Amino acid sequence: MDGMTAAAAADEILPAEAPLAMPVQDLRQHAEPAPGRFGWRMALRRALVLGGAGIITGFASAEMSLVLGLARWTVTGAALTLLYAVLLFWIALAFTTALAGAAAMLRAHRVVHVAPTPASRTALLMPVCHEHVPALRATLVAMRAGLLQAGVEDDFDIFLLSDSRVPETVAQERALVRDLRATPGPPVWYRRRTDNEGRKAGNVAEWMRRFGAAYGQFLVLDADSVMEADTLVTLVAMMERDPRAGLLQTLPVLEGGQTPFAQLQQFASAVHGPVLAHGLAWWHGRESNYWGHNALIRTVAFAQAAGLPVLPGRRPFGGEILSHDFVEAALLRRAGWSVQMVPGLGGSHERGPPTLAEMAQRDRRWFQGNLQHAAVIGARGLHPMGRLHMASGIAAYASAPLWLGFLVLGLVATAQARLLRPEYFPDTHALFPQWPVFDGERAVWVLAGTMLLLLAPKVIGLLLSMLRPDRALGLLGALRLVGGAVLEILVSMLLSPITMLTQSLQWIGVLRGVDGGWAAQRRDGGGARLRDAIRATRAQVVLGLTLTAAALSIDPMLCLWMWPVLAGLVLAPLVVAATSSLRLGDWLRASRLFETTTDVAPGPVLRQARHEALQAPAAPCVTCPPMRARSPAMT
Repeated sequence: MDGMTAAAAADEILPAEAPLAMPVQDLRQHAEPAPGRFGWRMALRRALVLGGAGIITGFASAEMSLVLGLARWTVTGAALTLLYAVLLFWIALAFTTALAGAAAMLRAHRVVHVAPTPASRTALLMPVCHEHVPALRATLVAMRAGLLQAGVEDDFDIFLLSDSRVPETVAQERALVRDLRATPGPPVWYRRRTDNEGRKAGNVAEWMRRFGAAYGQFLVLDADSVMEADTLVTLVAMMERDPRAGLLQTLPVLEGGQTPFAQLQQFASAVHGPVLAHGLAWWHGRESNYWGHNALIRTVAFAQAAGLPVLPGRRPFGGEILSHDFVEAALLRRAGWSVQMVPGLGGSHERGPPTLAEMAQRDRRWFQGNLQHAAVIGARGLHPMGRLHMASGIAAYASAPLWLGFLVLGLVATAQARLLRPEYFPDTHALFPQWPVFDGERAVWVLAGTMLLLLAPKVIGLLLSMLRPDRALGLLGALRLVGGAVLEILVSMLLSPITMLTQSLQWIGVLRGVDGGWAAQRRDGGGARLRDAIRATRAQVVLGLTLTAAALSIDPMLCLWMWPVLAGLVLAPLVVAATSSLRLGDWLRASRLFETTTDVAPGPVLRQARHEALQAPAAPCVTCPPMRARSPAMT
C-alpha cells in the first residue's frame, strides 16, 4: 500500500463492505428491455406536444419566408428561414409543454406525503470535492434532525464521499463526520478517494461496488442540496410500491440566493419552473430524465444498467462522460426500468450559481458533456425518448451560435433588400419580373408571435402561481409577484445575449480540443467589480457596438427591433456587475420582489439548515490541485 492509499484508508469511517457488481455497459450491444404494453395514451400525449410544436414551427417558418420576399430565393434567405425553423421548434416545444403542464397542474391533486416504515435501507450519498465544510455541516445536521424527528433514523445511512485533496479540507471533513457520529441520528460514514477516477459518476460507482448490496435504493445529494424528511420517506414508499421503478426525479427548487443573479434564478425556479416540470412529466411518462441529484435510484437497477464506459478518442469529445446523468437515465430505460419525474412532491431544494461568471464556468463543463452525447445517442437499444433527451441537451448549447448566426444573416438579408440593386428581369425563363419585397407588416407579426411563444411559459407559470391555494397573496402580494415577474423578464432579456456569445465562444474552445476540466464550484458570494466585469465582457461589448453600427448603417429602425440584444451586449459590464452585487441583493430581499413560498414558509429541515448556515463562517476561495487519475483519459 503506497503512502497516498494508506492515508486514504486512514481517513475512512465506513461500515462493513457489501459488494455489488456494476459492469461497464457496451453501447454497441443491443439490450432487450423488459416487455411492456404499448401505451396509446402516452403516445397521444407526445403526439399532441411534439406535433403541436411542429405545426407552430411550420406555420411560423412559412410566414418568415413571406417576410423575406425575394430574399427567400437567395442563399442568405434560405439559410435564414432554415435557422428560424430550427430555433423556433424548441421555443414552440417549451410552449406546448407549458400548456400541458398547466392542464396537469390544474387537474392534479397535491402529492400526499406518507410515513410508512421503509422495507429496505436507503443510502444518502453526498459526493464532495473541496466544498465549504461549515456549509456541509449545516445541511447534514438539519437533514439528520429531520430524519430523527420522523422516526426513520435507522432506515437511512449518510455517506460523505470525498474527492478532496487539500489536507486542511480533508481534516475538516473527517472532523465533521466524527462530530456528527457523536450525536443522535442516522449513521454518517466517510470515504475519501485519491485517484478521483470518473469524477462524480466514478465516485458513486465506487461506492456502489463496495457497499451497494446493503441498500435497496440510494439518493444522490449535491453539496448544496437540502431535502425534507417526509419527502425522502415518500420517495422510498413510491419506489417500494412500484417494482419496475428505477429512478424518481424530484424538482429541486432553488433557495438561499444572495446576489440579484441568484435571486432571479430562484424566482424563476419557483414561479415558472413547476409548469414546465409538470408538462415534462405529463408527456415523458416513464421515460423521463435524470438531473444528477435529488433523485431516488434503485440500487440493483443502477448497478445492472448504468455502468458508464469511457468514450473512445481524446478529450473533450472522448474520455469519461461528464454529463453522466442523461446517459444513466437512458441506460436504465434501455434495461427496462422506468425513469419518472415527480414534480408535485415538493421538499427538494438546491442552490444556484451566485453570478453569471460562475454559471459560465459550470456551463462550460455541461456544454462539453452534452456534446459528448453525440457519441452515445446512437447506442443500440436506447428508447427514442432517451435519444430525444440527449438531442435536446445538445440543441440547448447549439442554439447559441445559431442565434448569433441568425442575427448576422438577418442584417445581411435586410441589407440586400434595402441596399442592393434588384434584378427586375433576370436572365431566366420567369414569366413575371421579380420585384424586391420585404414585408415589414408581416415581420411585425412574426416577431410578436415569436416573443409571445417565448414569454408564454413565464406568463402561464405566473398565473398558476397566483392561483395556488397555499399562497394567500392579497392585493399587495399579487402586485409584488407581478412586479418581480416583469423584472425577471427584463433582466433575463439583457442576460440572454451575453450568454449567447459566451456559449458561442465555448464552441471554439471545444472544437479546438480544449478540455473544460472540473473546477470546484463556488456556491456563495458575489460582488464583481465593474473593472473585472468590463474585462470579462469585452467580446460582448465589441459585438454589441459592431451590430449597432451595422444596424444604423442599414436602417436606424433596426436598432429598435434589436434593442434587447444590442442593449444586453453593449451594457454587459453593467449587467454583470449589477447582478452580482451583494448590496443590490440585500435591497431586493428587503423589497420582497423575488419572494417565493420557500422564503415565506420553508419546511422544517430547510428552516433548520438556514439557521445552521447563519452560524457558519463565510466560504473561502479554494484553488484545487490537479486531480490524480488511474484512467489515461484523465491524464
